[in-house]
Amino acid sequence: MPKKGVLLINVGTPDEPTVKSVRNYLREFLLDPDVIDAPYIIRQLLVRGIILRVRPRKVAPLYQKIWMEDGSPLRVYSDRITRSLNEMVEDIEFEFAMRYGNPSIESGLRSLQQRGVEELLLLPMFPHYAQATTESALKHAYKQLNSMDWNPEIIEMGNFETDEEYVIPLTNSIQSQLDEDAHLLFSYHGLPVSHVKRIDKSKNHCQKISECCSIKSDANELCYGHHCMNTTQTVVGLLGLNDDQWSLSFQSRIGPVKWLEPSTMDKVEELVQRGIKKLAIVAPAFLADGLETLEELDIGIREHFIELGGEELTVIKCLNDNEDWVQGLSKLISKRFDSAATA
Repeated sequence: MPKKGVLLINVGTPDEPTVKSVRNYLREFLLDPDVIDAPYIIRQLLVRGIILRVRPRKVAPLYQKIWMEDGSPLRVYSDRITRSLNEMVEDIEFEFAMRYGNPSIESGLRSLQQRGVEELLLLPMFPHYAQATTESALKHAYKQLNSMDWNPEIIEMGNFETDEEYVIPLTNSIQSQLDEDAHLLFSYHGLPVSHVKRIDKSKNHCQKISECCSIKSDANELCYGHHCMNTTQTVVGLLGLNDDQWSLSFQSRIGPVKWLEPSTMDKVEELVQRGIKKLAIVAPAFLADGLETLEELDIGIREHFIELGGEELTVIKCLNDNEDWVQGLSKLISKRFDSAATA
């Protein structure tokens, strides 16, 4: 039997909550052509000429608000998940890496190689497929494997937006914190519309028909918006919610392009105008808490909601290293190895 290994890949984080460290992180992140969908020269001018001159000074204090004793929350929780998997699962080696920043994908791969791994599962920690996350992580992993001249048998996890091993722990985490009279907002990470339109090879589904993300089609099999809707509808069904008890939105926009709508900020404003006083927000696209949940939602959106006249807001923690989620993840991994063996 070949020795199995798994590389869990998350987006990334600065090494320190300082302007210099944030600038280094944002440079690597935003210059990735899979993140900012623009010609090379325009991307360089936008990132180096504008964003990196301004944004690091604004973002570093935000990281300082959420920084944990052991470091960046995203790195801390990713490490805890990996440690739990190593303790829980026999005969499989686990490492985690960040697409941008540290620990690098190269370092994770080298560790697994040194431990004798022959069958490697690449596991981008994103339930919903997107060019800017899943595809970028895989591209970089293959690039590093090639430069290392290492050729293990490769398996890709793929999207798992409705797999019970993910949606049941997610639903349980919501149910334990959702008051009966609270409105539930599913806030997903935003994505430029150009990214989802590119997935539609037919060119006549995405953004062309009403409720395109809600309708299953060959055209949106790998559509991020469709995956987000699939997760939402599955969880709503498990929770037994009526249509007026939940909403969906997209957060964390950057740059002057058209993004998936509605934005979380706009949706919160609309909900308050509808008379919603008690709101719960869950961010299913994030498997571990980081800046987008701990600061953007739990501080920024909370303050905005209260200023608008809202009374009570609950931001539901990400799955992080919850035991039922780690068990679910271990089952997802076992199923993927098993399906690859029988393919």
